[in-house]
Amino acid sequence: MSKHKVEITGINTANLKVLKTDEMIELFKRLKNGDKSAKKELSEGNLKLVLSTLKNFTNRCDNMDDLFQVGCIGLMKAIDNFDLKFNVKFSTYAVPMIIGEVKRYLRDNSIIRVSRSLKDIAYKTLKLKEQIFMETGKEPSIEELSKKLGFDEVDILCALDATKSTISVFEPIYNDGGETIYLFDQIENKSESSNNWNDKLLLQNAISKLKTKEQFILIQRFIMGMTQMEISDELGISQAQVSRIEKNAINNVKKLVK
Repeated sequence: MSKHKVEITGINTANLKVLKTDEMIELFKRLKNGDKSAKKELSEGNLKLVLSTLKNFTNRCDNMDDLFQVGCIGLMKAIDNFDLKFNVKFSTYAVPMIIGEVKRYLRDNSIIRVSRSLKDIAYKTLKLKEQIFMETGKEPSIEELSKKLGFDEVDILCALDATKSTISVFEPIYNDGGETIYLFDQIENKSESSNNWNDKLLLQNAISKLKTKEQFILIQRFIMGMTQMEISDELGISQAQVSRIEKNAINNVKKLVK
């Protein structure tokens, strides 16, 4: 393999044209004036940007050719919506759109199925986040997204968390030329017995039956290690309310696992 060839999609980046800033500006001016050929030149002149962005996803998709096509869709959307008045480099504007398109593809094609309602909340949230970022250059807060969408903040957080990409336990994390170390090697606990796993399954099943806010608080308290005060700030409620919800959730779990 040539040292100039990118490992994904089989495209040799040495043969790809990279547009200079002044060339890019001129092409966008032509595109705005109705020159359709300018769009083709802009897309071909930014394929290297797509390939560069996809390097962050090489371990999360079996078919990088498909992912390249998805990245190109993000590129075309960026070209269609970019305006020289934004006063930013095209790459600064395009990369988040390419990443967003790729993440949506990976999320929708995940082997783990997420409920339609969660997907709907996550889709609307991500779409609004992207819109606000493109307009203001800043990431909106969960509180701001909640007000604009009309969804509870906890529902938004849970939806975004549920649609995150998964990582295989057989993901290679280290190789010094000898034996490869996989993620599974780092998380394996030989002291675990079948009884431990059974207890965990019962606990997970019980937690899944709790209300969304109860689930969120238990996860943040006992898995993420947050304090009640930190959770109260996150949710915009009092520490006393967090304490009551937590206590009620624990009592409900105890009843469900008996």
